[in-house]
Amino acid sequence: MSTIEDTAGPALAQRIRGEREARGWSLGGLAERAGVSKAMLSKIERAEASPTAATLSRIATAYGLTLAALFERAVEGSRLVRAKDHPLWRDPKTSYLRRQIFLSQSSPLELVEIELPPRQEVGFPASAYHLIHQVVWVLSNRLTIMEGATRHELGAGDRLEFDKPSDVVFRNDGKEPCRYVVAVVRR
Repeated sequence: MSTIEDTAGPALAQRIRGEREARGWSLGGLAERAGVSKAMLSKIERAEASPTAATLSRIATAYGLTLAALFERAVEGSRLVRAKDHPLWRDPKTSYLRRQIFLSQSSPLELVEIELPPRQEVGFPASAYHLIHQVVWVLSNRLTIMEGATRHELGAGDRLEFDKPSDVVFRNDGKEPCRYVVAVVRR
């Protein structure tokens, strides 16, 4: 994945605001539910700040959505989506690149491809895993996953099915980017 542009930014800001408004929540109400400051949420909704993956996960969880659902972009009636049309998003803190491969309202399955740069990590709170069942499959290089206190070392071709919800950290201790696929089934 050599593409580095963020094709999801403005649409993501609109989606976050739209979800909040559809629920009749104030910025303060969302801030309280998500554990994200009101000022930061306001900047995110105006596309003046790019949230980290962890922040987006907290917002999605507050809405009762998966992270992928925040990136949802309708492709009406199309079973074929070209590589250039997959939404991309880059975490501003770690440069973690997220490509939404599959998401459909008619299926509980979600597929996401991740490229985690060398010497970077991204973490998600246990609350992000209450709505999903997840499997990670490493495509290239090595990935360390801290699932609560349990450490998993994965190499290319290895997969990990997640256990009960706990805080999770994905870490690339190597010198090359690590690519992996996350398969999610919404509960």
